[in-house]
Amino acid sequence: MSDSSKLSHLSALAPANIRAIAPYQGGKPISELAREMGLNEIDIVKLASNENPLGMSPKAQMALEEAIYEIARYPDGNSFALRDAVSQKYQVKPDQIVFGNGSNDILELAARAFLTAGDEVIYSQHAFAVYPLVTQAAGATGIIVPAVDFGHDLDGFSKAITPKTKLIFVANPNNPTGTLISKAVLKDFLQKVPKNIVVVLDEAYDEYLSVAYKSEAIKWLAEFENLIISRTFSKAYGLAGLRVGFGLMHTALADLMNRVRQPFNVNSLAQVAATVSLQDEDFVERSYAVNQAGMSQITQGLTKLGLSFIPSFGNFVSFKVTNASAVNQALLKQGVIVRPVANYEMPDYLRVSIGLFSENARFLEVLEQILKS
Repeated sequence: MSDSSKLSHLSALAPANIRAIAPYQGGKPISELAREMGLNEIDIVKLASNENPLGMSPKAQMALEEAIYEIARYPDGNSFALRDAVSQKYQVKPDQIVFGNGSNDILELAARAFLTAGDEVIYSQHAFAVYPLVTQAAGATGIIVPAVDFGHDLDGFSKAITPKTKLIFVANPNNPTGTLISKAVLKDFLQKVPKNIVVVLDEAYDEYLSVAYKSEAIKWLAEFENLIISRTFSKAYGLAGLRVGFGLMHTALADLMNRVRQPFNVNSLAQVAATVSLQDEDFVERSYAVNQAGMSQITQGLTKLGLSFIPSFGNFVSFKVTNASAVNQALLKQGVIVRPVANYEMPDYLRVSIGLFSENARFLEVLEQILKS
C-alpha cells in the first residue's frame, strides 16, 4: 500500500467533522523565520502573536526560579493557591473558577461540556479562529453572523438563535479586529439570550482597556447564570509560554466543565507564575502604559504612510494594504513578523502586535521601504 493510500485509509478512521478541521496556525516563531531566511534571531522583530513585549513580571520570574526545584512533583490538580488568588482579586467563590491550559482550553472545555452533534453555536465573522475549531471538533454546527464595521452584530446574534442553539461565543475586545462592544449593548444582549444557552464572553484583552471601557461582566455573573467569562495570563501578564487561563461562571457550570477537564491541565510553574503575577499590579499598569504609547506610535505611523486601519482596543491593530500577502513576505525577508489574517476573511489586512518603541519603529521603517519600492 502506498503512503498516500495509507494516509487515506488512516484518515478515514476519524469522523468527518474531525477530518474537515483546518488546524490552527499560530504566529511564525522567530527560530523558524531565522532558518527559512538565513537571518540572525537577535535581528528579528516578532509582532505577530499579541505577546507582551515586556515579558513577564520580574516577581513571577523570581518565583519560577524557586519553583523549578519542585518540577519532579505533579502539580496541584485543583490549583489551590492560584484559585485563592483569583477568588480574592475578582471577588468570586473558589468553586466558580475553572482553570485551563491557556484560555483556549476554557473555550474547548465549554464546547466539550455543553455541545453534542447537531447543536448550533453562534459567533461573529472575523472572530477568533478557535471558536469554529472547538465547534467543529464537537460535531456541532457553527452559525456565523456577518460583522458590522468588523465588529459583532449582537442584533444579528439574537436573530440567529434557534431551538438548536446551545452556545454563543462573544469576544470583547475582538481578535483580530480589536473592536469593542459597549457594556450597555452587551448587557442588553445577555438579557435577551434564553437561559438554556451558554454564552462564553472571551475577555483575553481586558487588561488593555482603560477604566472607562473595562469590563463589568464579573458583576453580572449573579444575574446571568448561563454566562462564562474567559480570561488569560498570556497577554498583559506575559505568560504565553506557560499556558494558563481561567473561566469564571456559576458553580453549576464550573462543576460540569471540571468534569471534562484533564487532570493536571495547568502545570506547577504556570500556577506559581500566575499567582504571583496577579499580585504585581505595577507590572500590569506598566504593560498597559507601554501598549497605549505603542498603539499611538503605530497608528500615527500607519496614518503617515497613508494606510487605513481598524481602531483597536487590544494590543494589536489590523491595517489595510494593497497585496497584503506580498507585503507580508517582504516584511519576513527583512526580519519583521506580523500576522496575515486572510483566514479571517480579511485578505487585504495584516495584523501587527504592539511592541517596544524600537520594535514598532523597525516595523514602520521596513514597511515604508516596502511600500516605496
